[in-house]
Amino acid sequence: MLVHSATGRWAVWSLFGLLFLPLFALPLLVVVAASFATHWSGAFPSGPTTANYASAVRGESLQALTTSLVTAVAASLLALTVGTWAALAGAALGKRGKRSLDALFMLPVAVPSVVVGLAVLVAFSRPPLLLTGTGSIVVLTHTILVTAFAHQSVSAAIVRLDPAYEQAAASLGARPGYVLWRVRLPLLLPSLTAAAGLCFALSMGELSATMMLYPPDWMPLPVRIFTATDRGSLFSGSAVAVVLMATTLLVLPAVSRIRTKASYR
Repeated sequence: MLVHSATGRWAVWSLFGLLFLPLFALPLLVVVAASFATHWSGAFPSGPTTANYASAVRGESLQALTTSLVTAVAASLLALTVGTWAALAGAALGKRGKRSLDALFMLPVAVPSVVVGLAVLVAFSRPPLLLTGTGSIVVLTHTILVTAFAHQSVSAAIVRLDPAYEQAAASLGARPGYVLWRVRLPLLLPSLTAAAGLCFALSMGELSATMMLYPPDWMPLPVRIFTATDRGSLFSGSAVAVVLMATTLLVLPAVSRIRTKASYR
C-alpha cells in the first residue's frame, strides 16, 4: 500500500470496510444466506436447509446454466475476434478513423440493453436472416453488447505496444502477416485474455436484452433467476443466483492465470 504509517493503514482499511461491506458485500451475503433458508424471520432469512441447491443444480436450472455457459463462451470468442480485428484496423486508420470506429462500437453501450435487444429482434425477424426463436439470436445480442469492452481493452493495449518489436521483426524480413501472428498478437495476449474474461462475466449476467428475445428452449440462467423470484420462489432463486456467481468466479481465475502466464512470456 502507498500508506506507510500503521495509523494511516488502519484508517484506510477501516474506510474500505465501511464502504465495501454495505455497498458490495452485504447484498451478496444476503443472497447467499437466503439460498440456505426456507423463510424470513424478521430482517434475516431463517430455517437452514440445502434443499434449494438440490433443484439449483439439476433439471431446468442445470439446463439454463449450460445455456448461459455456451452463450457466454460463444459471445466472448466472437466479441474478442471482432473487437481485436476492429482495434487493429483502427490503429491503422489514423485518429479520425479510430474515433469513428470507437464511436460505432460504443453505440450499443450508450443505449439501454433492452433497446439493443429490440433492435436485434426487429432486424432478424424475417428472411433471409431469420434468427427469431433460435439460440443464435441470444448469442448475437450478447456479442453486440460485449464487443465494445473487448474493442476498448485491445485498443488501449495497442497504444501501449512498443513498436520496436515489430520493426525488428520487419527488418529481419518477416512478412506483415507473420509479424501480426508471431509478434503483435502474442504481445497483446494479456489484454486479450482480460477482455475475454470481462466479456464472459458480462454475458453471464446479461438479463434485460435476453428477456426480449430468448426462445423457450434457450433460457439463460439470469432469466431463470428472474422467473423464479417473480413467481415468489425467492430462496430457490437465490440458490440459482449463487450457482451463477460461483460458476463465473471459477472461470475468471482461470482466465486470470492465463493472463498472468502470458505477461511473463
